[in-house]
Amino acid sequence: MLTLPVEQWIGNAAAVLSGTWGAITRRSEQSGYSRTAIYTHATRVVQAVANEQAGGLSYEELWAEYERLRAENQDLWQAWAEAEELSEAKQREVAASGSAMGLSLTQVVTVLAIVLPWGVVPSRATVGRWVQQAAVQAGRILEVLDRACQARVLVLCLDEIFLHREPIVMGIEPDSLVWVAGQRGPDRSGESWRQVMEHWPCLEHVIADGGTGLERGVKLANEARSALAQESESVSPVAITMGLDIFHTQRELERALRGVEKRAERQLEAASQTDAKVAQAKRRGRDTRGMAGAAGRAWRKAEALFDEAVQAHEAVEQIQAALSWFDARGALYSRQTAQAQLDEAMATLQDECWRKAKRLLSDARALSHLDRLNDQLALAVPEPRLREALTYLWYLRQAMRGATGDERVRLEPLVLMEQVLCDRLRGEWTTAYGQVDALLRQAVRASSAVEGVNSVVRMHQGRHRQVSQGMLDLKRLYWNGRLFRDGKRKGHCPYELLGLTLPTSNWWELLQMDPKELEHKLLTQ
Repeated sequence: MLTLPVEQWIGNAAAVLSGTWGAITRRSEQSGYSRTAIYTHATRVVQAVANEQAGGLSYEELWAEYERLRAENQDLWQAWAEAEELSEAKQREVAASGSAMGLSLTQVVTVLAIVLPWGVVPSRATVGRWVQQAAVQAGRILEVLDRACQARVLVLCLDEIFLHREPIVMGIEPDSLVWVAGQRGPDRSGESWRQVMEHWPCLEHVIADGGTGLERGVKLANEARSALAQESESVSPVAITMGLDIFHTQRELERALRGVEKRAERQLEAASQTDAKVAQAKRRGRDTRGMAGAAGRAWRKAEALFDEAVQAHEAVEQIQAALSWFDARGALYSRQTAQAQLDEAMATLQDECWRKAKRLLSDARALSHLDRLNDQLALAVPEPRLREALTYLWYLRQAMRGATGDERVRLEPLVLMEQVLCDRLRGEWTTAYGQVDALLRQAVRASSAVEGVNSVVRMHQGRHRQVSQGMLDLKRLYWNGRLFRDGKRKGHCPYELLGLTLPTSNWWELLQMDPKELEHKLLTQ
């Protein structure tokens, strides 16, 4: 605020700016200010006029901005003073979520220390107790949810992983990615796998590698179903079929192919080095007849290995095509067609490195995915001609989704023609097409689903000395209850994709529910 009248400021400035001799002295005597003060007032008046003429913010605007910022600052300090500390319930949620995502207890404490004031950060032992309590509750909730999912789980991808040399049997429903089994030990024998499969009475098909334990587990589960049906004198149950996971078969093919290609590369390099030695000997005037013969033999061997690698690459492509659903013309493979293509390709693979891959391909279960899909399609659409037309229409529509430009222009009339054909074969063909679409979308031929979840579980290996059954339960509930952030399942949780309607979409709120109350809500849907 101004402490002097405006007239005093202007008068003092006028005495300085007038330039008259003795004006400043007379002004000092009249006003009572010193000569230094008069010079200071003149400087400030000149600066004020210059600022006003510059077109910037006026004094009133600057003052208003100052008052606004001062009030905002006071509000912020008030909000900070009144801010509620992170409640214990929220701290427990952070601890449980962090542990379920793979963080260690020390890392959870570090995260809490970022948001909590110093002195109120829970200890590592406290966080450990919170996580243990959440893990026990997760086991109770999972018992209820597993029972609710039993009628919906028809196909399972099974595999095992090892944490500190102890096996963990894993089971994933491939379409929804619901993690239905995560049992720690004691082994991976057939009896252990039988116990896992007995929890799912509606299970029809299993996709797994060629492990003897899993194969025996399927056999024991089928025997137990038959014995139970005989005791109750009920209808003979549906036997669990087993498909050989083509994920491991394709990986073995790629491994063998890399070996063949590396041998060809090494021989080509050796032949080039032999040529270089021959050229060096010629420059030095030596006799190169023996070396030239060795170089010729090296190149002939390199050419043979190169031809073998090219032939093997073509055979692998043919095998991978036979292991898919559709051939190059868009027709759905049958076992006979795919097997003939496999036999033709395997006949060209004579090297010892292909023995394991050929053994896997010769297994009858390698093409069981085609048997299952064709049987399901035959039940859904009994007419062979209509079934063939609907599957080809589905193939064309899927191809159009990723097509652009000329390719899309080429596919559009084919789709229209196939729709006309379906309409002539059956007037109300859209219902049958919906069944075909559902079967083809849910068809599975590899255990990629369980391999993906295994990679998530392996994060615990580097951060935890051991993983208890309770920790597996907590992680399994978190996985099944949280939303996918991307991909074709974006915005949905695995339980929802399986068809289970949960009372809440928040996995932490689900964990806090009473198991009996949750079971009652699920039964009354």
